[in-house]
Amino acid sequence: MKTLYLVRHAKSSWEYDLIDHERPLNNRGFKDANLVSKHLKKSIGLPDLVLSSDAVRAKTTAYIYAKNLGINEEGIVLNHQLYDFSGRDLTHVISNCDDDIKTLMVFGHNHAMTAFVNTFGDTYTDNVATSGFTHLEFDIDSWKDLKPGKTIQSLYPKQLKN
Repeated sequence: MKTLYLVRHAKSSWEYDLIDHERPLNNRGFKDANLVSKHLKKSIGLPDLVLSSDAVRAKTTAYIYAKNLGINEEGIVLNHQLYDFSGRDLTHVISNCDDDIKTLMVFGHNHAMTAFVNTFGDTYTDNVATSGFTHLEFDIDSWKDLKPGKTIQSLYPKQLKN
């Protein structure tokens, strides 16, 4: 059995004249990432490995989650291949993880997140929202055998603001 936690980066700022890779989070992004990650602390186990896109908005989101979940920030592995929007590289990175990793957490970008969730989960979503969290489980022993699994939970900031 393999467990995957996917997180789309929090809302980013367009305020600065920067290349896409360097865009920071905006105020709402910081608030939403904190809101979702603090809520999850009660309901999810710690991952064996945390991977993140090396884009500023993704790695900042990963650091916020790490702080709130009690994960050592120094253990977050930044991977440029996760700066992916189609989902092809995201799938490649996940399927090439070491089999000793039972629970994996990945921070990345849309459309890759939504495409992955809809391809490998059993619950369709129109869009994984910014700061959105999805928990998937797979009945496999090796990440190389990645195949459609079960969507255990999807959590978006909007659900926690009511």
